[in-house]
Amino acid sequence: MSAFSALLAWPRELADRAGLALWTSDAVAAAVGGVASEPFAVSGVAYDSREVHEGDLFFALTGEQADGHAFLDQAFSRGAAAAVVDRPIDMPHVLVKDTLSALELLASAARGRVDAAIVGVTGSAGKTGVKEALYAALDRGSRGRAHRSVKSYNNHVGVPLSLARMPARTAFGVFEMGMNHPGELAYLTRIVRPHVAIVTTIAPAHIGFFTGEEQIADAKGEIFEGLEAIDGLAGERGGVAIIPADNPHYERLRAKAARHAGMIVSFGRAAHADVRVLDTVAAPGGGTLVTADMGDRRICYTVSQPGDHWVLNSLAVMAAVRAVGGDLGAAGLALAEMEGLAGRGARHIVSAPAGDGSGEALLIDESYNANPASMRATIAQLGITPARRRVAVLGAMRELGEDEARYHAELSAPLFAAEVDRVVLVGDEMAALADALGKSPALALGKRIDVAHVANASEALAMLRRGGIAGGDAILVKGSNSVGLGAIVRALTSKEG
Repeated sequence: MSAFSALLAWPRELADRAGLALWTSDAVAAAVGGVASEPFAVSGVAYDSREVHEGDLFFALTGEQADGHAFLDQAFSRGAAAAVVDRPIDMPHVLVKDTLSALELLASAARGRVDAAIVGVTGSAGKTGVKEALYAALDRGSRGRAHRSVKSYNNHVGVPLSLARMPARTAFGVFEMGMNHPGELAYLTRIVRPHVAIVTTIAPAHIGFFTGEEQIADAKGEIFEGLEAIDGLAGERGGVAIIPADNPHYERLRAKAARHAGMIVSFGRAAHADVRVLDTVAAPGGGTLVTADMGDRRICYTVSQPGDHWVLNSLAVMAAVRAVGGDLGAAGLALAEMEGLAGRGARHIVSAPAGDGSGEALLIDESYNANPASMRATIAQLGITPARRRVAVLGAMRELGEDEARYHAELSAPLFAAEVDRVVLVGDEMAALADALGKSPALALGKRIDVAHVANASEALAMLRRGGIAGGDAILVKGSNSVGLGAIVRALTSKEG
């Protein structure tokens, strides 16, 4: 066939025949069972008027705190092309009985119209990082035909929204799913209907809502209930379950997965892991060169993000890429080039006086979330980060239940093991750790950790600005998002204040 003939034969794939608009008024109305006021086409979907972009479809959701209909003017002023509403308005719209139900219906329609491999990601820690890394790997291998949930849109509203934003041309979809109560993942996974479901790890996150880690494992295992078979990859019973081989709850997760999955793939350092670390070597810039065994082959790649937790995360990514028939080589390149995520490991160089005279300090932004497992992992990484002085700004860990004080106090051991020089503790819950550090033995040569305990992020920032940062320092900022430590990062990187 000549080049001209090939051009005339375009499109060559069914997905290329899909319209360029994300949704048309007719498609939205048909999907949600509503009535369109007039023809329109949209390029995006939003429910927060502050995040509306030009051409978006705005869902006026009615919640306990606010009614989205009160923000219609703001949404249209920001460029919304139309809205989904439960009462008539003078702007382009689709009229429905219930806007949240309509969003769920549009999500189901988006899921049903794609010929794509879908991956769901959950876990007590690391799910956003794995989601982003997997998206980068699949997007690179498919030349831009991957889609994922943005930020941490992983709840009963965020997941349907992320699905509704998925273009018809998508080849790979990656969706993060979170929960803090039993039954939530069972609902979300039946909307997403993943072909591959990943559980990153099980740890005492949100344990205040559960009777113990076993119940957390059971709740995370609900993600397997929505698994669907993907042609040629997992047989007739269902899709692929990817689980952490090193976790104490491995057998519990495996038993749950076995009831729904056609294939179970484990990852980790354990001898029985299907995707197993063989060797790691520190790479320039703080990353790791990983050699892994995938059963019938060995692969070698570089992970740009520092820390052993990222080594294990990368195994889950590689297992998922292979499960959906993706390009492992492209995945390796994506992992090598991946930058730190805001609030989840992003590294910044900030101005700092005195110290080693370099005029710079390293700021590690882990401000978005925290639980005992992720705290230990990031503190350990701080401990192997070259620095004149190591400073940890740690915010309270929330939703830990009746053992809250113990979980906070137990962070004293990793702080001493990491040889942290100074700790700024933020929030009332950190009183237990402040007390534990006061009772802990001195470091070598009689040196003790300099400990300060403050009420909020503003006080912590003021303390850091009063000579708390010097040239050559490495400063870790980590805590539950509700503590607001992100404000410290924004201020110190001159993005705010």
